Amino acid sequence: MLDAVQQYQGQLMQGLLMTLAVAVGSFIIGFIIAAILAPLTVYGPPAIRRVIMGYVGLIRGLPELLVIFLIFYGGTVLLTKLAGQYVEVDGLSAGIASLSIVAAAYLTEILRGALLSVVVGQWEAALSLGLRRARAFRLIVMPQMMARALPGLGNQWLVILKESALVSVVGLEELMRKSVVAAGATHQPLAFYLAAAALYVLITAVSTLLLKMYESRLTPHLR
Repeated sequence: MLDAVQQYQGQLMQGLLMTLAVAVGSFIIGFIIAAILAPLTVYGPPAIRRVIMGYVGLIRGLPELLVIFLIFYGGTVLLTKLAGQYVEVDGLSAGIASLSIVAAAYLTEILRGALLSVVVGQWEAALSLGLRRARAFRLIVMPQMMARALPGLGNQWLVILKESALVSVVGLEELMRKSVVAAGATHQPLAFYLAAAALYVLITAVSTLLLKMYESRLTPHLR
């Protein structure tokens, strides 16, 4: 078994890098979207709040696999109509776009909850010092929001990391896809699935360690 895994070691590493690219890209884009939407759900006009919460509720109610199919095939249809010729959405773009949309919905709820947990007195203290609302939010409220949201953000990162395996259905050769191909070629599925599991666990362990280190640095300031 070890000989077979070593033979495909390069392929598995390529798949691992692709998995990380999808997960990191999706998390960053999803977080940027959520960082814009979350304050609007709390301080925005009622109409905008309803639209955002409708988006969050809709996406959270759909299977991630369905979202991937909608972006991959629907994006191809839309771009083909706009361009006037056949345009196919590649697996990487579809995977990152799909998981970004899903991540943004969950991250919006995480950041919204963290923002609501910041006591009103923090706003009042900042404004009493002569800070404008935008500056008060950036310097006073947002750091506290991020500190409170960190456990939820870390958990969502791990969820996205595991969900990246779903993009293999649109032909993207990430870690899970590479493992399936190698398992089929060597007729040793257990060896390659165990190798993939070990790599996922390794990434999860490193991510958890880094998150705990960062959280331990923020906790004293939060208190």
